[in-house]
Amino acid sequence: MSLLSRLRRRSTPLGEPAAPTAEPAAEAARTGDVAPAPTVEAAVDDAPVRPAESADDVPDPTVGAVPASVAAGRRRWPAVAARVTTVLAGLLTLAVLTAPDRLDQLTAVAFLRVPVEGLVAAALLLALPGRARRRVALPIGVALGLVAIVKVLDMGMSASLARPFDLVLDWVLLDDGYAFVADSVGTGGAVAAAVGLVALVVALLVLTTWSVLRLTRVAARHRRTTVRVLAGLTALWVTAATLGVPIADSGTATLVGQHVAQVGTGLRDRRAFAAQVARDAYRDTPGDQLLTALRGKDVVLAFVESYGRDAVEDPEFAGQVGAVLDGGTRRLASAGFTARSGFLTSPTAGGGSWLAHDTLLSGLWIDNQQRHDSLLASDRLTLNKAFRRAGWQSVGVMPAATSPWPEGAFFGYDRYLDAAGLDYRGPQFSYAPMPDQYTLSTFQRRERATPGRAPIMAEIPLISSHSPWAAIPRMLDWDHVGDGSIYKRPTSVAFNPKDVVGRSTTEVRTGYRRAIEYSLNSLISYVETYGDDDLVLVFLGDHQPSPLVTGANASRDVPITIVARDPAVLARVADWGWQEGLRPGPDAPVWRMDTFRDRFLTAFGPQPSAHVAAPR
Repeated sequence: MSLLSRLRRRSTPLGEPAAPTAEPAAEAARTGDVAPAPTVEAAVDDAPVRPAESADDVPDPTVGAVPASVAAGRRRWPAVAARVTTVLAGLLTLAVLTAPDRLDQLTAVAFLRVPVEGLVAAALLLALPGRARRRVALPIGVALGLVAIVKVLDMGMSASLARPFDLVLDWVLLDDGYAFVADSVGTGGAVAAAVGLVALVVALLVLTTWSVLRLTRVAARHRRTTVRVLAGLTALWVTAATLGVPIADSGTATLVGQHVAQVGTGLRDRRAFAAQVARDAYRDTPGDQLLTALRGKDVVLAFVESYGRDAVEDPEFAGQVGAVLDGGTRRLASAGFTARSGFLTSPTAGGGSWLAHDTLLSGLWIDNQQRHDSLLASDRLTLNKAFRRAGWQSVGVMPAATSPWPEGAFFGYDRYLDAAGLDYRGPQFSYAPMPDQYTLSTFQRRERATPGRAPIMAEIPLISSHSPWAAIPRMLDWDHVGDGSIYKRPTSVAFNPKDVVGRSTTEVRTGYRRAIEYSLNSLISYVETYGDDDLVLVFLGDHQPSPLVTGANASRDVPITIVARDPAVLARVADWGWQEGLRPGPDAPVWRMDTFRDRFLTAFGPQPSAHVAAPR
């Protein structure tokens, strides 16, 4: 080899590819694509070979020789891995774009669609030059990850609260969800769930961004093939959309539009709700003109957690729950009590009990957190405040309030008993800090058994029927309830599955039914044991249980019942059309829950001001 040849070969650094020819370079400049980096194998193959200085420097070709088949395999595996990762990136992108936002719609068929959002993004990226393409692909990948997160949130909300996630108002529910999991399965399970959720969010953002970048590089490298495939899929989408075939999908764009619109909807709703709060037929009604037909009565308003219409109508529940209600009707009739029942439509389902409490007590439709917060900042006359203005002692008994509860000041209680104030000394029953029978027993001992007291209006949420419907107490003799220590005995537990998380749907539904039976039995037995001529009990469900129990698209109706021994009380509501007994039938009247306050105040007191419209 000549000296000039050596210098020429050494002028190219080890492993650096030779300069491209004019024709490929011109093509790269025209398209804006950057040629792919050389593989390790190519770099090694292109490395300069230095001449041996002597015979001793000549390598032995038999030392370290690799069989041709092995060398070919080594070169093939990187190519196979590259194809596999590309396919996975494509599948992940397709899955995110076509995935529904409700668990009940999550089927294999749902993913067999062509998403228009993917076609538009691919066309945009192909039209851009190399550097601009990568700069646009990055935010598209992040946006795809955010869409995936929103769909996961929507799935969770649809399964638990039967509605999509509100990106403006629902973030506060994440803290409530953590507390619910902690109360149900322990702090360890709640921490694990929170860590898993954070890991899922990070993974979705990273993987979707990587997938879009990967697909962008491959598409640019195979531009002609990509253009042909894109054109074919576009033609397929247009044809399917024209013919109404569901393969043409634009669900992600619709979903994004709906969530973006939530911001404007929230602002408009704030103004509309402020106007509704200002209109109050009973705002200035004097106390001596309120609730005159209930003078001297103790009025107990009890919310039965998750007691929905399905509990009395679903064939899987109606037999046993109906037997409790029908038997209770007969038992209370023997004690001189009569009852009337109907239905109310709750503003929520699956959870959000405070929204139902707000709605019933304020006479306003409170179906989101913004309205709840606005209500608390107002001076709206609630039923609690109306009774207090009319001379009753207003009492709040809140067994699930395990932390400071600022809502208590708004509702206007004279006395407020939270979980700590109820002095329970027994074990927690899944989510419920204490059994319903203990709550009612303590209320009787602390409030109604006090001699020389004023009439009481008490609001009492009963929470033994709160999800996850796992540990359920047994009905005890009222004299044995005491401070709750008796519930430490295994015989005081009627139902307690060992595995709360891994239960089947059938087991969850069975737990729900038995929990509702327990709560209703507690109320019926309370009236039997402590009821008198001056007791008026109004009990209702706050909302339907989650779709896991009711199935998708269930109504939001809940039963409501009024019980009294004094016939004059029920005579006041005769024109309501409610049905006799504790169980409302399929034809019982259905009102919106926000109409109850005005109907109740009208029935048991004077008519509202003439210039204000009558209750709906």
